[in-house]
Amino acid sequence: MTVPDSSAFGPTGPVDPEGPAASAASADRPATTEQAAPAVRTASAARTAPAAPDGPDAAPAGRVVTAGGPVRLDGPWTHRDVAANGARFHIAEAGEGPLVLLLHGFPQFWWTWRHQLTALADAGFRAVAMDLRGVGGSDRTPRGYDPANLALDVTGVIRSLGEPDAALVGHDLGGYLAWTAAVMRPKLVRRLAVSSMPHPRRWRSSMLSDFSQSRAGSYIWGFQRPWLPERQLLADDAALVGSLIQDWAGPRTPDFPDEETLDVYRRAMSIPSTAHCSIEPYRWMVRSMARPDGIQFNRRMKRPIRVPTLHLHGSLDPAVRTRSSAGSGQFVEAPYRWRLFDGVGHFPHEEDPIGFSTELINWLKDPEPDR
Repeated sequence: MTVPDSSAFGPTGPVDPEGPAASAASADRPATTEQAAPAVRTASAARTAPAAPDGPDAAPAGRVVTAGGPVRLDGPWTHRDVAANGARFHIAEAGEGPLVLLLHGFPQFWWTWRHQLTALADAGFRAVAMDLRGVGGSDRTPRGYDPANLALDVTGVIRSLGEPDAALVGHDLGGYLAWTAAVMRPKLVRRLAVSSMPHPRRWRSSMLSDFSQSRAGSYIWGFQRPWLPERQLLADDAALVGSLIQDWAGPRTPDFPDEETLDVYRRAMSIPSTAHCSIEPYRWMVRSMARPDGIQFNRRMKRPIRVPTLHLHGSLDPAVRTRSSAGSGQFVEAPYRWRLFDGVGHFPHEEDPIGFSTELINWLKDPEPDR
């Protein structure tokens, strides 16, 4: 297992300005809402027009192709859009009952929760997986990628779904936003489950003071370069997306990720503007550390979490060290449960979907979760 560092997003030789990588990068950053709109309309149209069976638009052999395009993948769920916080968000939902809202991380989209959508629905919950702003089938806006605004996206979706509250389940960046939403809008968060991400204040202190965590998360430092990370992420049919997922997965489950799964994530990242929008939250996290908005956000996150919290982590996560996440309980003034998945890497919900879903569902159904 290797830990990717910032060099993965650095120069790898001359970039042909007329080549596919440059073309993708030049179209990647939406300068205005009007410029972003064509990509959004294309994604919306994709769910009504079947993929061409042959010709220039045909997918290479072995790829997953559905009438919904690279985002609205078929399954025992339904797709629709909801409006929240001034933008449109794509969701996949299944089941009926108390709302459980699932938030994906980088470099993925809603489909990362495919196993939990069905498991939660079968267990009597209304499971909803949303695409974060700028990713998958959601709007790619020119601004709004700071965690406070992204957390308002999440709570806005809860209200748009007509629910009084939700149990938030977040992985990676989605976990960061789940922590934030529980602080900013505590009345809308019934319970909180976070995977592979420490509390924001714990994340910040670990990245600044723990050399091992700073090195493990050095890809985030690499994201601070302008434009180049987007080009590297999209080069060679978004090959780097596959490399990151492979490198961050643990050795316990050699079947994850398979080529079909990696292909799904590469295709979703290749949608115009997605790479830039996926990186922007990480740029804010670093560049705002010394700015008034970042200082204010860090102070705001001192408010304790006052809802039952489940914290899940892979013991062999190379991107977020166990020691960094384990200290997050100090920010929770409510029942807090820590669970470590032995031999699992950064994606416990995909590497061990049965174990993860079982742990999550048992905790959601427990009327008195332990501390």
